[in-house]
Amino acid sequence: MRIAFGGIHTECSTSSSVLMTEEDFRVVRGEDLLSDARFQFMAGSGMDCLPLMHARAVPGGPVSRKIYEALKAEFLERLSAVLPVDGLYLAMHGAMNVEGMDDAEADWIAAASDLVGPDCIVAASYDLHGNVSQPIIDRLDIFAAYRTAPHIDTQETMERAFAMLVEALTSGVKPGIAWAKIPVLLPGERTSTEDEPAKGLYALLPEIDRIDGILDANLMVGYVWADEPRATAAAIMTATDAATAEREAEKLAAAYWNARADFRFGPATGSLEDMLAIASRAETKPIILADSGDNPTGGGVGDRADVLAALTAAGWQDALVAGICDRPSVEACFAAGEGQSVTLTIGGSLDPASRAVTVEARVVRLDDPGEASERQAVVAIGGITVVLSARRRPYHNIADFTRLGLDPKSVRLLVVKSGYLSPELAPIANPNLMALTDGSVNQDIEALANARRLRPTYPFQKDFDFKPVAVLSKRWQTR
Repeated sequence: MRIAFGGIHTECSTSSSVLMTEEDFRVVRGEDLLSDARFQFMAGSGMDCLPLMHARAVPGGPVSRKIYEALKAEFLERLSAVLPVDGLYLAMHGAMNVEGMDDAEADWIAAASDLVGPDCIVAASYDLHGNVSQPIIDRLDIFAAYRTAPHIDTQETMERAFAMLVEALTSGVKPGIAWAKIPVLLPGERTSTEDEPAKGLYALLPEIDRIDGILDANLMVGYVWADEPRATAAAIMTATDAATAEREAEKLAAAYWNARADFRFGPATGSLEDMLAIASRAETKPIILADSGDNPTGGGVGDRADVLAALTAAGWQDALVAGICDRPSVEACFAAGEGQSVTLTIGGSLDPASRAVTVEARVVRLDDPGEASERQAVVAIGGITVVLSARRRPYHNIADFTRLGLDPKSVRLLVVKSGYLSPELAPIANPNLMALTDGSVNQDIEALANARRLRPTYPFQKDFDFKPVAVLSKRWQTR
């Protein structure tokens, strides 16, 4: 059996004015995909796995239409070259926004589905923060989404989707999808699966999987920072029995709806001023402060200096800010050299609306992997150490720091652009604080521009009733 695989994976805030371009994407092509760690689980499957192309970008603003069309055209060209295929596996995210389009994933999936034909089984894996639509569901036979946030089951989810595809091809039993929209849109920071009620809701999914006729149960939180009609939470079942799938999708959707008012932030959360006040009184370390509104892994620009400005104004000592995207400042540091002093205006390099601050800094360390876009600079501003990056990126792994000769465990205050903390930083936080800062993924959800989301949707509107109604995919209906 022949299975083609690839996809596109990113998340886009429509509140950001900074378009994603070709430079933002990391594209793995052809045979290189077979050796990519993310896809090595396919080895030993007994299938003839045909690598196409996979494009991935750190979340951000909408994707340039030109770049999207170029990536899609290449993907389809590569797919055409390996036809016919028995199965197609698409590794997606689900919250991509392309300028001028409402449902880019539906466009991508439909084009691929049309190419492989109705007899080919099509499977997709998604982030639970993806937005799903009927056109997406109608073109799929198999759907699997992450069950953890923070995401620690990305690989497992890909393996679930692929395993269902292999089983369908070897058994001859073609599954289908039933889904039920849930008119709720909440940020990931209020729906972490490490906290109730999400923890309990997601614990239901393995139990639902064991029901006869159900293959894979999924609960989608959706992506709230996309002002588009498809933005929604959803319950989605991959199944072999349509009636059971509809019933379980409606039950799960009702459970999420009934819990809508119970979702809360996990860590101590409040204004930047309040969180810094808590930090100043703490006698433990490392205090980790999340700059949530400018989180690049949620779609933030990553170039705001609000927290840095507050720290310098307060005269903070033993603080580490990692990091701020500012290519001009990085280039200025490289021009000056290590050990030299330089005047920098940090912030606002990508979005002119972002907060900037002018400082006198000493260049502590320069990191040059070989490409100007990958350069980093570590600078000292009084008692504050700041990591500057030429490219938008997070600093969520310990290796991000050790590469630069930094120890996040040793500082009094660590500031990262994040919402909930990553699995590597959360265990060392002492305490974990989240500041409700400005940015294109700010947590003031009800104040977001809301011109195009479906109405009513909680919490934008609150006084309405809802009863889940499951819908089958057209591919299932037309068999």
